Amino acid sequence: MIEEKRIVLRNADNIDPEDIKDYLQAGGYRGLEKARSMRTIDLIEEVKKSGLRGRGGAAFNCGLKWSFVPPNRGATFVVCNLDEGEPGTYKDRTIVQKDPQTLLEGMAICAHAINSKQGYIYCRGEYPYVVELLNRAIGQAKEAGVLGDFDIEVRMGAGAYVCGEETALIESLEGHRGEPRFKPPFPGVEGLWGQPTVVNNVETFANLPEIVLNGGEWYAAIGAPNYTGTKVLTLTGDVKNRIFIEVPTTTTLREVVFGFGGGIKDDKKFKAVQVGGTSGGFIPEHLLDTQIDADSMRSIGATLGTGAVFVMDETRDIVDIVTRIAKFFEHESCGKCNPCREGTYRAYEIMKKINQGQAVAQDIDNLTVLGRVMEKACLCGLGQAAPSPTLTTLQHFYPEYQARLRAQ
Repeated sequence: MIEEKRIVLRNADNIDPEDIKDYLQAGGYRGLEKARSMRTIDLIEEVKKSGLRGRGGAAFNCGLKWSFVPPNRGATFVVCNLDEGEPGTYKDRTIVQKDPQTLLEGMAICAHAINSKQGYIYCRGEYPYVVELLNRAIGQAKEAGVLGDFDIEVRMGAGAYVCGEETALIESLEGHRGEPRFKPPFPGVEGLWGQPTVVNNVETFANLPEIVLNGGEWYAAIGAPNYTGTKVLTLTGDVKNRIFIEVPTTTTLREVVFGFGGGIKDDKKFKAVQVGGTSGGFIPEHLLDTQIDADSMRSIGATLGTGAVFVMDETRDIVDIVTRIAKFFEHESCGKCNPCREGTYRAYEIMKKINQGQAVAQDIDNLTVLGRVMEKACLCGLGQAAPSPTLTTLQHFYPEYQARLRAQ
């Protein structure tokens, strides 16, 4: 049985999250102190060497993203994405609740790397208590003088799922309607108020203090070679143990579900697991020995994404679940691009027909074609990922769709 490896959660439940003295006594801000002794180019190279990739949806190389910020371009910004709108996901919220200072330290390390004086934490509107905790933590960090001339503000979102996409988040920060921008230019070149901006999520920033303190090679030796380090997971659904864990990225789904999760509750049979939140693919039992690194997940049509692992037992109605997911995406589409605006509407329309026993075989064919088009044509990750639950369940659980078809 593989054990947890706690890097992001190294202080969780071991310190008082509301007292910076506990964090400092546990070695907090030593990573930032070391980072500030390094040249910015060397700091970025150290992060590149670690192999750290974003712990959100895209899994882009963190150091490489920072290197896109052009030097001497005036104001630059560091933005933390805490708009955790993916249903079933709560890992970033819990990281902050258990250790807010590690997020602030990680943001300050990034700020030194890109010569930024201003950071923003964009927090989900449903997390007002997290905003209060963060503001207290920022106040304590300022009073202790650990942040130097780097200032951090917390801004609240208004509940729009699409604002989890970095450019839609930036639009919202600027006071505009939360809609994704066309890229390029990318935020690293032209982001918040037209200035170079780095956007990473909580888990990504929380890795940085330990990476800088112990070195990139240390981190690169942990987990899968192409997706190094650990991953924080939230395990929910029909498992005996609904838990919050951090494990090396070489861990398999089977070890997560049947090891850490203890197997299916009430001793029922396993049916499927959805990984990465509502936009993730549905994985059947014969693929459970896949590692939880981002590339391995993609190879089976899934996504690691937000680290949400939702387990379903044999009694769950796959078609009904996917219909509800389709309704969610239809509601959350911002409407900016035609493929998503029309695609999510039509996908929900077809799924309702199937779920109600009113569809014919051609409807399933149309649903498949529609999903493939959306994956390629939608402007942002919302529309591109929306077909994943449908397409993966059609691939692995087709008989359940077929059984719902209207007799002809």
